[in-house]
Amino acid sequence: MPPIRLTSFGYLHLPTGPDGQPVPPAADRIEDVRDRLRDPAAARDILDLDGLNPRVQDVVLNTPGARELLANLADYADLPASPHHIAIGCAGGRHRACGLTEILARALRDRGREVVVEHLHVHLPRVLKTPAGPRPANPEKETAR
Repeated sequence: MPPIRLTSFGYLHLPTGPDGQPVPPAADRIEDVRDRLRDPAAARDILDLDGLNPRVQDVVLNTPGARELLANLADYADLPASPHHIAIGCAGGRHRACGLTEILARALRDRGREVVVEHLHVHLPRVLKTPAGPRPANPEKETAR
């Protein structure tokens, strides 16, 4: 099987299209977790860390729904059609998306897959609030990412 590419990103850092909506990276599957896997109480202790940190990955992994999503993504990556690229996005790209991408990469390597990981926005400062302008139908309401 060819290597699979995993990309994490933050919707709030993406360029926008003509409709004003963020344009995610091209991928076989784009997983939008902006409105999922949120546990603000647990996130308070990790705000100044990023998803490369094992503490952040632990918080993300123990958020309700995370294990099921990761199992689904790992099974998807093993399909006979062999997808080449999975992208995971959250609001800022520092916590959930990055942490999930790292955990998924480990799971796929454990299955014998070669994995290439790219984090587009993990190095950027934490997004404190959404920018003014057109908002999507389900805007990210979290102000701590």
